[in-house]
Amino acid sequence: MPEFFNVLPPDEARELLFRHITAVLPAETIATQQANGRVLATAVTAPHALPQFRRSTMDGYAVRAADTYGASESLPAFLQVVGEVPMGQPAAVALGVGQAAMVHTGGMIPETADAVVQIEQTQTVSGGQSPISTLQSPPFPFEIEVLRAVAVGQNVLQVGEDVRLGAEILPAGHSLRPQDVGGLLALGLTAVSVVRRPRVGILATGDEVIMPEETAVPGQIRDINSYTVAGLVELAGGVPVRGGIIPDNFDALATAAANLLAETDMLVMSAGSSVSVRDMTVQVIDGLGAPGVLLHGVATRPGKPTIVAAVGGKPVLGLPGNPVSAMIQFDMFGVPAIYRLQGVQTMPRRGLVWARLGQNIASESGREDYVPARLQDSADGLLAMPVFGKSNLIYTLVNADGLIKIPLNKGGLLAGEWVEVRLF
Repeated sequence: MPEFFNVLPPDEARELLFRHITAVLPAETIATQQANGRVLATAVTAPHALPQFRRSTMDGYAVRAADTYGASESLPAFLQVVGEVPMGQPAAVALGVGQAAMVHTGGMIPETADAVVQIEQTQTVSGGQSPISTLQSPPFPFEIEVLRAVAVGQNVLQVGEDVRLGAEILPAGHSLRPQDVGGLLALGLTAVSVVRRPRVGILATGDEVIMPEETAVPGQIRDINSYTVAGLVELAGGVPVRGGIIPDNFDALATAAANLLAETDMLVMSAGSSVSVRDMTVQVIDGLGAPGVLLHGVATRPGKPTIVAAVGGKPVLGLPGNPVSAMIQFDMFGVPAIYRLQGVQTMPRRGLVWARLGQNIASESGREDYVPARLQDSADGLLAMPVFGKSNLIYTLVNADGLIKIPLNKGGLLAGEWVEVRLF
């Protein structure tokens, strides 16, 4: 029986794959409000400054700061309020020496003002509540006492303080988050150029594999991997294209793989990656085109017999049939490849938490182990309890919250150690 060759640690295997992903997918223009999770095809620059006008950060009075210098509760500054700046309208009030204007949070301040006095630091000379706090439209002018001095620029957002005109606000290859979408819309950018979502072809193989809706007889198993992989594809921004279940027939598998790869940007084949006389995935992938199989075997558990390949710049993966192995290995190789196809050079940071290990975990030096874990609250904080199970049991992952990574050259972990748990 042939042996695994070129077994590499996961990081080196990913870099090997990345060197053969040669193309970023073409761009398309979509509505910004629909762009959450999409990847920018080009850098975005600000069409105007933000804010576009000087705005108050407080309810209060726009003033000339110099008119408040030295003010205190025992020796207030007296200012004459000569008008109000209505919300959503230009500031048409002009201030002279010793004058102020009513302003509201987010409203424009007059050109002749350079600071805002917070309403809580003032009182009307006639007594009673401030007209701002009572929402009344008072007769102007009226007089206020300023009980604390303000500096130039205090309580004022300056033009361009958030974004400068022409500044690059988001780079190409950036994966858009909800706050990014909001920032684009704040600048009036209602359409954005994003990379087309990668289409990922998924093939299940094996005479024993049947569709989930079918009734299994002894010796048959329902297809799991096509659907778990499809879910990971969608979470990474791709479009899963399920190619069905192919029997253990070389010609049928070769034809199905070639056809599906031709219409997609990436191909994933589940099962048939082990070194066995019945497993033909390596030969099929090598027949799809150059460079073909880059690696058969990764220094991890579970999922050592994973196939890493590329054909004409498109990533191709052969995953083990065991559902836990398939899901973990696709998360390690398939998800980063989907991002790379969209021009993302650095994977978005995903959910990671630190917890104390609930019990010892054995491992072997020379490989990375990934152990499913369930998180529990305890008196000492978050606890990570290993969920041990065979890699062909999907509920090993169903009953887990994430994965504990045991580093390449560490022979296990001890209970009580702090461990990093990568959340699903």
